[in-house]
Amino acid sequence: MIENDEEKTNKQQALWNALQENNTLREVQAYIKEINTVRGFEAQPVQDTMLLLTEEIGELAKAIRKSASNMCIDINKQYHYDTIESEVADCFYVLSSICNKLNIDLFSSLKEKEKENIHRVWKRNQE
Repeated sequence: MIENDEEKTNKQQALWNALQENNTLREVQAYIKEINTVRGFEAQPVQDTMLLLTEEIGELAKAIRKSASNMCIDINKQYHYDTIESEVADCFYVLSSICNKLNIDLFSSLKEKEKENIHRVWKRNQE
């Protein structure tokens, strides 16, 4: 069991160092599961994690909105938002955390859903 902050930091650093660009989605999902254990998030109820995902999606929306040149934003808060890339990463991380809590293999779920989507017809509404 990891007992102090320095050990937690070292464990997280070691896990991060092992994360490579050629990791599979399953390997990344496993990394997130391990990191959540180190950070003490594994016991968080899935409902709380879902609320966190909703919050992160809102932050992603704000990051996109602040970078859209044709939208008005509160200039005083312009630099209070993170980058779009950072917010996408947060959303992915929390979604993967939810999948881990529910024992869902994200890759298998994506592959199965795309199998269904192949047969769907995608058109714009002509109204």
